[in-house]
Amino acid sequence: MITHETAWRSAYRHPGPWDRVFPPLSMVDMVDQAAQQHGKAPLIDFMGRRYSYAETLDGANRVAKGLHALGYGPGDRIGLFLPNVPHYLAAYYGILKLGATVVNFSPLYTAAELEHQVADSGTRMLFTISASALLPTALKVLEESALERLVVGSIAGALPPVKSALYRLFSGNDVAAKPHDPRITAFSALIANDGKLPPASIDPENDVALIQYTGGTTGSPKGAMLTHQNLSANARQVNAIDPQPGMEDRILGVLPLFHVFANTCVLNRTIVSGGCIVMLPRFNAEQALAAITRTRATALPGVPTMYQALLDHPKITRTDFSCLRVCISGGAPLPGELRTKFAQITGAQLVEGYGLSETSGVVSANPYLGEGKTGTIGQPLPATRIRLVDKENPAHPVRAGEPGEILVAGPQIMKGYWNRPDADADVFIFDDADTKWLRTGDVGQIDDDGFVKIVDRLKDMIAVGGFKVFPSQIEAVLYKHPAVKEALVIGIPDSYRGEHPRAYVTLNDGVEATGAELTAWLNPQLGKVEQVDSVVVRETMPKTMIGKLSRKDLVAEVLG
Repeated sequence: MITHETAWRSAYRHPGPWDRVFPPLSMVDMVDQAAQQHGKAPLIDFMGRRYSYAETLDGANRVAKGLHALGYGPGDRIGLFLPNVPHYLAAYYGILKLGATVVNFSPLYTAAELEHQVADSGTRMLFTISASALLPTALKVLEESALERLVVGSIAGALPPVKSALYRLFSGNDVAAKPHDPRITAFSALIANDGKLPPASIDPENDVALIQYTGGTTGSPKGAMLTHQNLSANARQVNAIDPQPGMEDRILGVLPLFHVFANTCVLNRTIVSGGCIVMLPRFNAEQALAAITRTRATALPGVPTMYQALLDHPKITRTDFSCLRVCISGGAPLPGELRTKFAQITGAQLVEGYGLSETSGVVSANPYLGEGKTGTIGQPLPATRIRLVDKENPAHPVRAGEPGEILVAGPQIMKGYWNRPDADADVFIFDDADTKWLRTGDVGQIDDDGFVKIVDRLKDMIAVGGFKVFPSQIEAVLYKHPAVKEALVIGIPDSYRGEHPRAYVTLNDGVEATGAELTAWLNPQLGKVEQVDSVVVRETMPKTMIGKLSRKDLVAEVLG
């Protein structure tokens, strides 16, 4: 009989064996080994300025020694409040070399959000840059929280000389003045040392390398504790599914590094492969297209809205994408129509994957070459197990072919939530073999070839008169309409049925359609309980920090 696990084991389409072993490896040893092997090769291309592996490692060593001189050490939590800039890599690996723990913070956080997570994590010090969008927020948190110190870098100093001069001349409004305060240290002063520091003693499987805040599989934001082994294993797992190892590897780094998807797929995996990160401070479609042309990038990880923005840009048809070996979509479901259109216009392979903050970034992906399956998240990475269970009784697997809550086990599964044993009890299940399974809160199905399809999030399910309606199934139909660019469906309170579905869409440029027309087109294609009360046409849709559609924000906006 085909079971959830025998399906992909017997029809595994990723290169190499599924049952590969990833021995314990600290993040420090991982980056040191990469620097030894690829010392003079470029690791970062930042707007045309290149930093080699050796230079980046030297910067990390100097950060570690500078932090030690300021009184920080193993176990301390040190935050990164940074966009995609070279400072991020030096600070990230420097903190790890100290034996301390990195805490990632989004550059889009308000002062209140940043202050809350600084307090929750016990972050003692924060790295940021002198950008007007960041430094004032960091200064406010320094004044109003237990945060002890800021380290402030300059983006101009990371640019090529000509671009640096132009930035200083014409971007004055983008730079905030750094006050004279003994609690504020310039990044340049922090690294003004020889970088020589005795190595910290690190236990890869138990020492926490990163606290990554997440909405969690349920409830309010929680800090997922990711160990050195969680992160290094996931980087090696992602690298293991590359069917062409050893080829030129230039990855376009436009996903924000503070996000777990980029942290694994852009940063750590590239370190493992010996590749180069073509780094942009943030996603801009025109800059991304120009970077592909300038550097002949070979890989582009992104979210669906990013690929849609590239398609919407007038220069898309004048850009040569033949250099791209793979484009990886994650963070949100990839509409089949978007995948097909992107491949038709660019000729680039666009594959879908899946992961969570709690899984260090990646659980599964479609194969980069060969036959994948549109509408699925592919097969699990090597050493990763997926099981579908009854959400009401998660100890009981569902029958083959039936939908169930997705459980995941593997070396990338987090240690637990920071200071939240109550939340750990909700998401971890241990089987008879004492395997730790993570409840994802996602509903999925597994076909006979071991390809996994996400049906929906448990928490997004709409209860209509006792029936379960999954918004993604309605959204999938909406995306088939030629006028629909983006779609979200939410549940609206209903005194009789409990809830009823309502759809919200934006339209493709140059196309007109009314909500009534779209409703009349949509509902005949749906079951009775799935039918929407209306389709609302909007100019824009709320999005998350990495640019994916935000159902949560839409619900808050509509229902208050």
